[in-house]
Parts: sequence; C-alpha cells; structure tokens
Amino acid sequence: MENFLLQLQSSDTVQSSLSENITNFVDRINPLQLPHETFVTDLAIIMILAAVVTLAFFKIRQPLIIGYLFAGMLIGPLSPLWTSFLPEKVGPSTISGVGILSDLSALNLFADIGVILLLFVIGIEFPFAKIRSIGRVAMGAGTLGLFATLGVVFLAASALGLNFMDSLFISAALSISSTAIIIKILQDAGKIKKESSILVLGVLIVEDVIAVILIASLESIGLVGTVSIENVILVAVVAGGLIIGTFTIGIRVIPPLIDKVATAENREILLLSVLGVCFGYALLANVVGLSVAIGAFLAGVLIAESKSAEVSKILSSPIKDMFVAIFFVSVGALMDVTQLENYIFIAFALIAVATAMKLGSNLFGNMLFKQPRNKSLRSAFALSAPRGEFSIVIVKVGVDMGMVSAFLFPLIGLISIITAFMSPFIIRAGDKVILKLSKS
Repeated sequence: MENFLLQLQSSDTVQSSLSENITNFVDRINPLQLPHETFVTDLAIIMILAAVVTLAFFKIRQPLIIGYLFAGMLIGPLSPLWTSFLPEKVGPSTISGVGILSDLSALNLFADIGVILLLFVIGIEFPFAKIRSIGRVAMGAGTLGLFATLGVVFLAASALGLNFMDSLFISAALSISSTAIIIKILQDAGKIKKESSILVLGVLIVEDVIAVILIASLESIGLVGTVSIENVILVAVVAGGLIIGTFTIGIRVIPPLIDKVATAENREILLLSVLGVCFGYALLANVVGLSVAIGAFLAGVLIAESKSAEVSKILSSPIKDMFVAIFFVSVGALMDVTQLENYIFIAFALIAVATAMKLGSNLFGNMLFKQPRNKSLRSAFALSAPRGEFSIVIVKVGVDMGMVSAFLFPLIGLISIITAFMSPFIIRAGDKVILKLSKS
C-alpha cells in the first residue's frame, strides 16, 4: 500500500512538472510575450514582415518603401496598438515605449549598414565618366536648392512660433533630401540609369557633404554661440581631398586590384573583397569626419571602373536588399504616432514650404546651368519631397546637446514619414507634367 501511494505521488509530481513545462513553452512561443530584450527576435520579426510586405505591395503595384515604413509604424515601440498587451520598456536608447520591436539602438546599427550597401551598389552603376559629366551642375544646383530652402523654411518656422534655435535646426534638417529614400524609389521604378537620375545622385552627394558641414556648424553654435569658420573650411577641405584622392590615386589602385582578385574565379572571394573596399572606404570617410554614405558611394564608383563591376553588383545586391529593408522598417518605427495631433499642423505647413522651395529652387538651378527641360523637371520633382536619415541626425544632435526643444525629434520623424509616403506620387506627378508639356 505504501509503495502504491509513493507511485501516485511520483505520478502527480511528473504530471505537475510536465504541465509546468508545457505552460512555460506556450508562454515562450506567445508572440506577445517574446523575449524583447534579444535583437534576434526583432530581426526575425522585421525579416518576416519585410517578406510579407514585399509580396503584398508588389501585387498592388506600390513602392515597397511605403510598405516598409508603414510596417515600422505599426510594430515599433511608439505604436499605440500594443499598449494593453506589452509592458513599457525604457532603455538607454533615445526611443522608449511599447511594441513588437524594442531594440532600436541595435536596429539602427543595421540600418546604417543598409545605407552603406545601398549607396555602394548604386555607386557601381555610375563610373567616373558619368559623375564627372554632372559635377559642376550638381554642385551649383544642389547648393542653390539647399540654401534657398533653408532660408525660406527658417522664416516659415519662425512665423509658426518656433524659437530661433528650433527654427534653425528644423530648417537645416528640411533642406537635406533623403539619399536612401530617393535612390530606393528611383531603383524600384526602374529609373536609376536615366540622365536625370545621374544628376539627382550628384546633387544628393553635394547635399551630403553640405550636411556634414551644417552639423559641424550647428554644433559649434551650440557650444560657443557662433559659427566656427575653421570647422566649415576644414570639412570642405577634407571632403575635397577625399574625392580628389579617390579619382586620382584610388582609381589607379582599387580597380586593378579587384580585377586581379576576380582572376581566381571564386565568387566568395570576390564578394568579400568588394565588401572590404565598401566598408573600408566608409570607415575612411567616417574617420576623417564625413558621412559613411559618401565613402560607400565613392567605393562603388571605384568598383565600377573594374572589369568585374557587374558581377560585383549582382553578388552585393541581395545583402543590400536585406539591410535596406531593416533600415526603412526602423525609420518607420521611430515615428511617434501618438503625438500626431500635436504636430500635424506645423508638420504639414513645413512640408508644404520645404517641398515647394526644393522643387522651385532645384528647377531654377538646373535651368540656370542650361539643362534640358525634361531632365530639369524630373530631377527637381525627385528631390522635392523626401527627408530622412540626415534630417533625423541633425535634429538628434540638437536634442542631445539640449539646444532645441525635445518635440522636434518626433516632429522630424513625422515629417520624414509623410514625405516618404508623398515622394513616389510626386515623382509620378512630375512624369505626367513632362508628358503634358511634351504634347503641347
């Protein structure tokens, strides 16, 4: 009898342990109770979501970027959809809140890789001869468009009640077009090799260089209250030195080296070599105080001069596509949709002014340099709307240094998302305008 009771107790213990293990397993696979502290969880969610979005938006013939941004808005830590399911998490990141995605600091690191690879692959499509053909026009039109937009947006922001520093930072942020968004839209539309797209890319490179100078200048204003002319000159000299060095020394060293690696007829070795050039150049640009995007693009231009350019592009593109998806979902996740009603009027007012000024000033600049009408219109429409990576960085610098109001960060996030949604439709509208003008 005693043995029988011991067996019953042992059986109850086993059943209790089994029940507890099953409960723990169910809790672990519950999508609302995933281990949010792990980056692997966030990455898995993004990649699954990106695959679904890619298929859905391909079927409805809409730009994939809109789907990525919308998905980020829904699953990010600032989305109100998950408030009743998930506990609020506050971490060292600038962003805190609840949502399926939580580790934005790690996601933004991978997003940076996406921008680097995107600019690198695009650079492969533009050998030195093409870049040189639009250099003077890009510098003139790009500089004119940027500073004209900055000045008018500053006045508009001041008229809307923003203080001097808030107006200065938001106008600087809205004067820079988003390189990643514009290139992705043109690429998805199959327009990346058009002459107007080459001009657009040249202007974007000029704007990236000016953006670095602007950030250095704004930081000096915050620290000492004045613009440091020495910093501005230093950044301009360094950027010029890197570009000149690339097209004098780099163009004689890197392409022959890549062609020599290609003779091994091993695609794995070639892929690692071209990625080494890509990230090495991005690192070089970062070390000298420039944008990693500039370094990555220049690396792509060097690879374009090699005989293995097309193979290098084919090998690099799948990796680029993965990280670019992460980038755009992460940008969407930065948007605080709960603050929409507080900033919607200011956001739309600034978007209207910035878009109109960017369109008009770039069009005027292109005409000033005697560019063909259709080419001028296409490039002006492409550059007019999107704000993105540099816009967010500029405002973040101001917020981190305590120089501007904290609400500017969600405001620039809201503007970035809205303008990204607008961009494909503005580009299509530009095509319709050109078609009507051609018929008339």
